[in-house]
Amino acid sequence: MILFEDIQRYIDKLNYLSKVEDEDVLKPMEEFAQKVGFPIVGRSVGRFLYIITKLKNPKLIVEVGSGYGYSAYWFAKAIGNGKVVLTDYNQDNLDKARNFLSKAGLIEKVEIRLGNGVEIAKDYKNIDILFFDHEKAKYLDSILMLKDNLNSGGIVIADNTLWHGKVLEEAPDRQTKKIKEFNEYMFSSPEFFTTLIPLRDGLIVAIKF
Repeated sequence: MILFEDIQRYIDKLNYLSKVEDEDVLKPMEEFAQKVGFPIVGRSVGRFLYIITKLKNPKLIVEVGSGYGYSAYWFAKAIGNGKVVLTDYNQDNLDKARNFLSKAGLIEKVEIRLGNGVEIAKDYKNIDILFFDHEKAKYLDSILMLKDNLNSGGIVIADNTLWHGKVLEEAPDRQTKKIKEFNEYMFSSPEFFTTLIPLRDGLIVAIKF
């Protein structure tokens, strides 16, 4: 936990006061994640993704690593006249995503693609929001390959950038070291203006100049 547990419980309680979400879809998604130990962004980050999408009014959102569609739900729920591209290696995950998003009435707002998310993302130009939630050690390589596919003013959002607090370790393991390198690149690059929000497990948010 990055936040104190009592603060997180308070935020979680507030999250469930909202009437915007489709509880008949979200609750089964969350219950499934808990049952099988599948990492999802959770409601606090989900609501943040919703707000960013509403503010940005994007035409194209590309997710690199979609799992079974939890983050895509929030993007698709908020997007207007645009499209959310889901990517994942696992066909079963994408089948579940299709089912959940269909139940939420959002399937017409998404495009679902099986395979390497970075390679798939290369197919798209003028990306307005690029979301990273794939192998953490590959974040830096991914942004280097995809930054030119972003619109000027495009937004990069990357999950797990505090990595359970391991970024504070003086002798980090390889994966933590790569996350730190990604974070440092995003803050030091003249091509991006970046902040790191301590929601859940840390969220990099950056605007491309």
